[in-house]
Amino acid sequence: MRIIILDRDGVINQDSDDYIKSVDEWQPIEGSIEAISKLSQAGIKVVIATNQSGLARGLFDEIELAKMHQKMCELVELAGGTVDGVFYCPHLPADNCQCRKPKPGLIASIEKEFNCSAKNAYFIGDSLKDIQAARAAGCTPILVKTGKGLITLEKSPAEELANVQVFDNLLGAVNALIN
Repeated sequence: MRIIILDRDGVINQDSDDYIKSVDEWQPIEGSIEAISKLSQAGIKVVIATNQSGLARGLFDEIELAKMHQKMCELVELAGGTVDGVFYCPHLPADNCQCRKPKPGLIASIEKEFNCSAKNAYFIGDSLKDIQAARAAGCTPILVKTGKGLITLEKSPAEELANVQVFDNLLGAVNALIN
């Protein structure tokens, strides 16, 4: 089974330092829905791994988060694709949980749910935490310049970015992977 893991905010949808708190605030980045559809149509399972500390901060609830994910999935389905799973960490950074990226707990949950190994699977994100989580789980990290991607490129130590492919956006990364 081929699987690809995507971060959500800043990769699939517009990000905000004030958090994405509602279905109305959840707006796809141009080309991201098409990119997910292309992966799905190529026979690749698409799974989302996202930190959502806004839950613990009381900025939104599980129902609103589910509405955001439903919107995302419906847009992908309208484009002819499928999101095979959405895994999220609801905790604060101070909670020191295993599921919050940069720790690899979300990826371990994906492996368990899909009865597969994510070793060498591509993990596309926009932050150093995404790269670190990918590496901790044996995935191949890819960085996109959307969301926090440009800041990540500018501020991350060179050794953290070694051997990380960088693309302008999710669609650019997907087109390179599929071709």
